[in-house]
Amino acid sequence: MGLDQLHYYVPTKRNSKSRIIKKDVIIYGGTPAGMTAAVQIARSGYSVAIAEFSQQIGGMTASGLGATDLGAEEAIGGLAKEFYQEITRYYQKEKQWVFEPKAAQYVFHKWIKEYEIPVYYRQHLEKVSKINGKIVEITMEDGSRYQADIFLDCSYEGDLLARADISYFVGRESNATYKEIYNGIQFGGPHHKFEKWIDPYTVEGDAKSGVLPGITEDDPALLGYQGQGDHRIQAYNFRICLTNDPEKRLPFPKPANYCADQYQLLLRYIHSGVWDVMKLHTMLPNGKSDLNNYGAFSTDYIGMNYDWPEGSYERREEIFQEHVNYDLGLLYFLANDERVPISIRAEVSEWGLPEDEFVETGHWPPQLYIREARRMISDYVMTDHNCLGQSSVHDSVGLASYHMDSHHCRRVVIDGRCVNEGDVQVPTSPFSISYRSIRPRSSECTNLLVPVCLSSSHIAYGSIRMEPVFMILGQSAGVAAVLALRNKVNVQEVKYHDLRTELLRCGQVLEWSEEIEDDPIKRMEATFGK
Repeated sequence: MGLDQLHYYVPTKRNSKSRIIKKDVIIYGGTPAGMTAAVQIARSGYSVAIAEFSQQIGGMTASGLGATDLGAEEAIGGLAKEFYQEITRYYQKEKQWVFEPKAAQYVFHKWIKEYEIPVYYRQHLEKVSKINGKIVEITMEDGSRYQADIFLDCSYEGDLLARADISYFVGRESNATYKEIYNGIQFGGPHHKFEKWIDPYTVEGDAKSGVLPGITEDDPALLGYQGQGDHRIQAYNFRICLTNDPEKRLPFPKPANYCADQYQLLLRYIHSGVWDVMKLHTMLPNGKSDLNNYGAFSTDYIGMNYDWPEGSYERREEIFQEHVNYDLGLLYFLANDERVPISIRAEVSEWGLPEDEFVETGHWPPQLYIREARRMISDYVMTDHNCLGQSSVHDSVGLASYHMDSHHCRRVVIDGRCVNEGDVQVPTSPFSISYRSIRPRSSECTNLLVPVCLSSSHIAYGSIRMEPVFMILGQSAGVAAVLALRNKVNVQEVKYHDLRTELLRCGQVLEWSEEIEDDPIKRMEATFGK
């Protein structure tokens, strides 16, 4: 198998004898949130199944993001903590927060087997049926029908909540929307910016020659102003697992739609004296690494994902392949193009794709890093007031502790210079996430929980959107689902006292103790750029 098997979406045929899956709880999305929710529900003695869009479970955690976006270690509890304890045992260490993709896959499949959780793959959501504000059935492209008393949308995109007609937002709210200070358009971010004046035009100095590939806007009228809301979202990329072990290293293949001209801006930047594309290159066990975006021009495909959140499956497949081509092409370009300085080519060529990871997809990670898509609008919206400790909640279901982190949203021209826009990196102390932010308004749906595309502003989501937090919120959603089933009430009617008692029993950390020594600035510096 090779890169030709690497897809976001391959249509499934309609089965004339469609299967009907009935469980107490149906989970749409085998992300880390979906995994912990399923385990929690199964542990509680209720039936559960996962309908997964792709052909693998574990989301980003099992698809290259091995350098955990941790935040404060003490904020991790419950099944999220158990996951890392399993990773620690896998490597026979005393403590282990970073891991190979296959190690994460091992843990998730171990859980599936241990708790006998059925997983149905290539389940492409087509229709949601509701009666009196309650989801009664969801139908897939292949005709499969899923029926349950409670549903969880654990997808990265929020496709279930959208098809259930629940309010949501895509893009960046203006600062005025929630009286924030770090939302909307953000010029002048301190990180991931061009360190040199780089001419953006095809012919340097000639605006009429057009802009280089990768620059999304050159019209001053479209720049907007600081804090203005828009439809844009932070850039996506692949978290690429590499190895420098000559025994396991495969050279970067040339992508099918490779175009060296795509990297002219990068080449101009390198020739200006800046080489930092692979600086955020975190080592994992066994000679592997997790390569993430760093600097002004790197693995983030800036401005090329706007259609993803609400795009058709076919459109998402196009965007997916464009990102594969861009990121793989970037590595191939740096290792092979003779215009790249020989020292850089030699450095990049020391790395390659690991032959023992992602064998089914040509050793390339199958999950695109969807940093944000839809975000539900519920009775409580998490904002930067929560992140900055200016507001607190009385119904905590877990903690977030990573800094507010938005990658760039676009690359523009200002006064004849190339400029990235959208980066925010602001330290935060651990803060509580409201139960009201993971369930819809009762007027919209009474039996759905949303632990991934929760109710949050763009910039607050930049802190919350980390994989360990999704594990935490998934488990908490699972507990809430069980309580709703047990007491035969809507998810909005679950008593927080009962929920809190059960969450604490499960080992969740719900409030941050000021007695714990914590330096948010130091933590942000240690994990800068993620």
